[in-house]
Amino acid sequence: MSLTRRGFAALASLSLMSTVMASAWAGSPADPSPDAALQAAIAGAQRTPAFTSRDGARHPYETLRFFGIRPEMTVVELSPGGGWYTEILAPYLREKGQLILGADDPQSTNAYRQRSGQRLKEKLAAAPAVYGKVQMHVFEVPGRLQYAAPGSADLVLTFRNVHNWIEAGGEPAVAAVFRSAFEALKKGGSFGVVEHRRPAAQAQDEKASSGYVHEAYVIRVAESVGFKLAARSEVNANPKDTADHENGVWALPPTLANKDKDRERYTAIGESDRMTLRFVKP
Repeated sequence: MSLTRRGFAALASLSLMSTVMASAWAGSPADPSPDAALQAAIAGAQRTPAFTSRDGARHPYETLRFFGIRPEMTVVELSPGGGWYTEILAPYLREKGQLILGADDPQSTNAYRQRSGQRLKEKLAAAPAVYGKVQMHVFEVPGRLQYAAPGSADLVLTFRNVHNWIEAGGEPAVAAVFRSAFEALKKGGSFGVVEHRRPAAQAQDEKASSGYVHEAYVIRVAESVGFKLAARSEVNANPKDTADHENGVWALPPTLANKDKDRERYTAIGESDRMTLRFVKP
């Protein structure tokens, strides 16, 4: 049976309505009007100068807005490392919200994790006016993933860590981390992931030893534990990054692992090409 022009218009209207409803169900980012509090946190004097120098490559304002952050939220940051994003999140959430860190254990038997956790603990303790309300809980892959009460978080975030979890225990470890995020979130809450992106045409080894991960891999594992992909952003994309460097992603800034070898070329490429994905707990 053929459709009239009016019939096509009706179908188009229904399709548009379905898209809008699906978007609303998936969870929407924050209001598009400027977030002055977030801008102030990013511009704040609490931030380390070496960290702020990376803003042009890491786009913290655009990234956090894409993830739908609001100042009254309970937010979990997994594997915060040296606190690059923590320096922004802590003051932003201090008055109305809550920041929970899933971090390395300062008492870990693993020397690297012990140093990492201790440095972060000392960083928080040194500036109570900024970090005094931050909760720091142990998060170590694959076994210690109880960092927040079930159903307590509005937003769980992780930045450039999935490859580390693959190295720690392969896909089962990544799935366990993603499942812990799913369980920590409220219904309708979001899980934001930024990770170095490996082109689909390039093979990925089981340990992700280059630091790059296939975007399809992250989506597949997230969906396997119950998440729905709500949106993708190219805000952290870098088309100049071919992801096939000697010493992997660490050949690029800020690490520049190859030192003076091809330094100008790697500096010209800049930081890695990154996927930026927002998942939602239905």
